[in-house]
Formats: sequence, structure tokens, C-alpha cells
Amino acid sequence: MLILFFRTLILYALVVVFMRISGKQQIGQLQPYELVVAIMIADLVAIPMQNKGIPLVAGIIPVLTLLISQLVLSYLSMKSLRARVIICGTPTILIEKGKILTSQLQKERYNINDLLEELRVKGYPNIADVEYAILETNGSLSVIPKSDKRPVTPKDLNITPEYEGLPLPIIIDGRIMHQNMQKAGIDLAWLDEQLKIWNIKSVKEVLFASLDSNKVLTVYKKEG
Repeated sequence: MLILFFRTLILYALVVVFMRISGKQQIGQLQPYELVVAIMIADLVAIPMQNKGIPLVAGIIPVLTLLISQLVLSYLSMKSLRARVIICGTPTILIEKGKILTSQLQKERYNINDLLEELRVKGYPNIADVEYAILETNGSLSVIPKSDKRPVTPKDLNITPEYEGLPLPIIIDGRIMHQNMQKAGIDLAWLDEQLKIWNIKSVKEVLFASLDSNKVLTVYKKEG
């Protein structure tokens, strides 16, 4: 039983390292070859994990082989446009200038119901509002609406909004992020004064606090 525990732990750690090296894409964003590797990894690891009669190396070597193969393919796809087309394919236009391209739907085995469903998910229930719909190489659908159906932007109204920047987490689950405080140019004395404004006596009471580019602190207390 103890041997099985350690075998599982080793294989688990190996898969975690593999996924970290592979990147941070979600399953729906994986290229076809990346999805194949992910499925194969699950099968290869499960066999030696469950069967103690199979040497642990028999599970490790195939995983390392797939990792090296994926890194090579990823490198080639980054460095060579031609290799990228061969490995990942090219995007397919399903709707062009408001017209549905049935030939492309058939080519990608993408029926009209799938198209309507994806458009609804993207926030376009009326297909007449769509200028272009592009099926990306990872299977996701990019939608470009018609110019008169696009949301109004500040530029359309001749408005120049203030720069917002990226809010910095200052407190997470009762712990102060000192590195972010240094980036923001604030100290503990300033933070204590701000917490008093929020009627907070201890940092431990804070679930999350963030600081925007105007040095305005937003605080969320823990329940209870």
C-alpha cells in the first residue's frame, strides 16, 4: 500500500511539472496536438499508477517523451510560420460580411445549430448583427459584429477617460503583500490609517484589499 502511495505521488508530481512547463492555457484554448498530448498523458500515467507489476519507469519515460515532443512542436510553431500552419492549421471564416459560408461549415463539420449556440454564448443572439465569425485553430469562435452593432466606446463620444492602470492586491486573506506596497509607494502607517476609515482594527479581518492607480483602497471584510 505504501509503495502504491509513493508511486502515485511521484507520477502526480511529474504530471504537475509537465503541465507547468507546457504553459497556462485552458483546455478550450489548447491546440489539437496539445489536447492529444494531454489525453495521452492521462492514460499513460493511470496504468502504472494502478498496476504495481508495471515498473514506474514504464510510466515516466513515455511522459518525458511526450513532454519533449510537445516542447519541440511548440518551438517550431513559434519560430516558423510554415510549421505553425502544418501543426496548428489556419483559422476558418464561417461568416464573411454578414453571409454564412456553408462550404466552410461543411468543411469544418460545423452545423448551423453549433454556430448559433456559439454566437449566443458570445452575446450575439441575432446572427444578422454579425459581420465576421472566425473559427480559430483551437476551436473557439471569434465574432466581429457589424459596425452599427458594436458597443459605444469613449472615443466614439470624444471622451478621454482617466488612466486606470492595474489595481494592486495589498491584503489577501489577512496577509499584507509587502512587495505590492513597495510598488505602490505606501507604508504600514498609511495602510493602518486607511483601515481605520473602514472601521477595521486588524488586518486579519480583511479578506481582500486592493489599491487602484489613484491610491484609493477598496476593502472586503471577512464574513462574521
